Amino acid sequence: MHIEKYTTDHQEGIMQLMKDEGEDWHCYWADDHQEKYRNALDNSITYVAFEGSEVCGFVRALDDMGFYIYICDLLVSKRHRGKSIGRQLMEQYVHRFPGQTVYVMSDVDEYYQSLGYPIVGSVLEVINGGQ
Repeated sequence: MHIEKYTTDHQEGIMQLMKDEGEDWHCYWADDHQEKYRNALDNSITYVAFEGSEVCGFVRALDDMGFYIYICDLLVSKRHRGKSIGRQLMEQYVHRFPGQTVYVMSDVDEYYQSLGYPIVGSVLEVINGGQ
């Protein structure tokens, strides 16, 4: 397994990985959202994990202009889970942005806690009435 910094060449592999995951990731790979997510990938700090030439995972984050890194998405294919790929993807930010605090926006807190990351707050949704 190896990890690379994202390039647009990785888009199709990431989209297929999300499709293989199913409905939980539908909001990103659905036809009406795909272009928006591709744009998000292009404008994020993303790392892609490979097993051979196969995309087996990725992590996407936002940089708050040097203050914080916010991890938005982490996905490892079901076939490759349990191999510490998620941990290795997460560690990319610690190594590449030393001294910056990294936060995770998560709906799978148990996974991140199993990696030793403490919960230090919460994420709240501001409902946009114009939706």
